[in-house]
Amino acid sequence: MISSMLMQPTSLYIHFPFCTHRCAYCDFNTYAGQESKIPAYIDALCREIRWAGTSSGGKLPVHTIFLGGGTPSLLKPSQVKSILAACQEVFSIEAGAEISMEANPGTVSLDSMAATRAIGVNRISFGMQSAHPDDLRLLERQHDTYDVINAVNWARQAGFDSLSLDLIFGLPFQTLERWQNTLETAIGLQPDHLSLYALTIEHGTPFQGWLRHGLVPLPDDDLAADMYDYATERLDPAGFHQYEISNWATVKNGALAACRHNLQYWHNQPYLGFGAGAHGYHSGYRLINAAAIPAYIERCQMQPAETFPIGPATIQAIPIDRWTEIQETMMVGLRLTDEGVSAEAFQLRFGMSLTSLFGQDIDQLIQKKLLEWGSAGKQLRLSPRGRLLGNAVFRQFVGREKPVGWNE
Repeated sequence: MISSMLMQPTSLYIHFPFCTHRCAYCDFNTYAGQESKIPAYIDALCREIRWAGTSSGGKLPVHTIFLGGGTPSLLKPSQVKSILAACQEVFSIEAGAEISMEANPGTVSLDSMAATRAIGVNRISFGMQSAHPDDLRLLERQHDTYDVINAVNWARQAGFDSLSLDLIFGLPFQTLERWQNTLETAIGLQPDHLSLYALTIEHGTPFQGWLRHGLVPLPDDDLAADMYDYATERLDPAGFHQYEISNWATVKNGALAACRHNLQYWHNQPYLGFGAGAHGYHSGYRLINAAAIPAYIERCQMQPAETFPIGPATIQAIPIDRWTEIQETMMVGLRLTDEGVSAEAFQLRFGMSLTSLFGQDIDQLIQKKLLEWGSAGKQLRLSPRGRLLGNAVFRQFVGREKPVGWNE
C-alpha cells in the first residue's frame, strides 16, 4: 500500500488555526487572540512540510494544495510565499496545480489579493455564509454583504479566475425567502463554485449553549430540506452543475470548475495534512496532528521517532486496512452526485466487484429509491431523494464486520 500511494498524485492540506474572532457555530481547530504566535507557527509549518518531503523517499507528485482554517487571509502574502516555497522545495508540484486559499470577506484588500495571486495561489474561497445582516449577526461573522462584494471584485481584478463562495442554510429564524435572497445575491456575484452547508449544532459551540438555554430555536429540518430543494432547482438554470451533495460548479472552457482538492477526499485518495490539528491519509494511515498551537510548535522542533508518513506533530496514526478503505471509499464516493462510485474503478482498485461485496444492500437501497445505477449501470450513486438522506445511506456501508473468509 505504501508504494502504490507514493506513486499516486498527493494533495496537501495546510491548516492555519488563527482567527480574529471565533464564530458561534464553529467547531474547527481555531483560536482567537493568539496572533503573536503566527511567526513561530509559520516556522513550524515549514519545518513539518520539509520533514515530510525529504523523508518520503523521493519528491512526491502533488497536484493540489489547500490553505484552510481558521482565517488564512490573515497571513501576510510573504508568509504564504514561505509556505509555498517549502512545498516547492521538497515536493514535485505539478504544472497547473490547483492552489486554493480560504479567506474571510473583510480581511482582504485589492493589494493583498494581487500579492496572493502573484505568489501562485490560483483559487480563492470566500466565507460569505449569508447576505442578510441578521443571519450574519447570529453566526457572529465579522463582515457584511458589502465586504463580500468588495472581496469578490478585488479577487477578480487581481486575476483570480477560480472563485468559490460558502453559504449556510437552515439557521434559526432564517426564512425560505431570506435564503432565496442570499442565493440570488451569491449567483449575482458570478462565482465559479458554490458550497452550500446546512447548519449543524456542534458540541461545545456557543450555538449549543444558546439552544440549551432556549435562546434560539432548534433548526427546522423540514424547512432546511425545502431550502436545499430550492437551491437544487434554482442553481441548474443559473449555470451551476451539482457534482457533490453540497457543491455546485459552473462549466468553464469545457471543464467543470469543481474543487480538485476536495475531489481527492471524495475519491479517498492520499493527502498530507500540515499544521495544528490537521488530518492526513497516506501510506495506509489516518494521521492526526497535535491540536494546540504551542504543542504543535514544540513538536515540530523535535525529530520524530517514527518514519514517513508519521511526522513530528503526529499524535495519532491509525492503520487503515483494506476492508476499512473499501468502506470509506463507498462512504465518500457516494457523496459525488453524478460520478458516484464507479464499478470499474472499484474493481481495479480492490480486485473485486461492488455487487459481490454489497449486492444485497445496494438492491435494498435501490428499492427504497435512495440509490440508483447511472451511466448504463456503470456508476452507483445517490438518487435525488437519497441526497436528502445521505447519512442514512452511508451508514449502510461503514462499521461492518469483515465478510466471512476475508483475506487482506
